Amino acid sequence: MNISSAIFECSAPDLDSCPDESLPEFAFIGRSNVGKSSLLNMLAGKEGLARVSPTPGFTKLINMFIVDKIWRLVDLPGYGFAQVAREHSARFNKSVSNYLRDRKNLTCVFTLIDSGLTPQKIDLEFVEWLARHSIPFVFVFTKIDKASPAEVQANIAAFTACIAPWFETLPPVFTCSSNTREGRTELLGIIGECLAAIKEKAAQEPPDETTAPEETAAGGPKTKAKEARPKRPNPARPW
Repeated sequence: MNISSAIFECSAPDLDSCPDESLPEFAFIGRSNVGKSSLLNMLAGKEGLARVSPTPGFTKLINMFIVDKIWRLVDLPGYGFAQVAREHSARFNKSVSNYLRDRKNLTCVFTLIDSGLTPQKIDLEFVEWLARHSIPFVFVFTKIDKASPAEVQANIAAFTACIAPWFETLPPVFTCSSNTREGRTELLGIIGECLAAIKEKAAQEPPDETTAPEETAAGGPKTKAKEARPKRPNPARPW
């Protein structure tokens, strides 16, 4: 999968301010300072698309970008330094909570974890919240160039061991580095598979029975039926 264009669309303070749900959305979130902005710029192949800041927690709004005019990349605030919401022990912005739970066209959440760290409580809390709310997601362990391969694998194994009791099948695990661009093909591949599955499902669905009558004798145009909201995929396998 290649990206031809990635254009900033809007910054939304809450779910109600987000644009319409006509495009599939792929959201990225992680603990502050996990390297999210650098990863988004690397995936899009566009330096400066997401602003990289030395200040943890710089992203405060839900930032949306339209990619190739067919899907949205969503940059969510980090949950380490964002405004704390202690409901269900999940420490992250309330607007993010609402977005993740109620956004119908949210196709998959890319949950970023720092591969150089042992399991962090705040990451485990967030993953447990995602699991409890049946939100489709995959793991992306970042900064793999900053630690030895053995350390990266040990940290991933420790993390997955902590969360294994919450899942019948663990979500897919990927690794990446924004500096070496490792993992870019695999992450874009997930998005490509999701988009292909959505397109195939739409082609197989029967025509909407609520369409308006045929054109009138006077040649008036047909009225299009309102499209139904898309359903989320199986959280055990998002594509």
